[in-house]
Amino acid sequence: MAAEDSLSRAEELLAKLEAARGELDRIAQTEGGSPERALEILAELSELAKAVEEELERAKRAAEADAAQS
Repeated sequence: MAAEDSLSRAEELLAKLEAARGELDRIAQTEGGSPERALEILAELSELAKAVEEELERAKRAAEADAAQS
């Protein structure tokens, strides 16, 4: 996978992460918000953050491989 592909995927994941964070904020501001849903969102945020980190590592490795071939 090319570095650009990994970076694009990381950007998509970051957008999802931001949307989930926004939902968590809405739940926190809602009186009587659902603690169960908040925990689900926190788990989702954790998974998304890990996926972003993995994509950035792939992009880094791809860029380094490209540089080594040049």
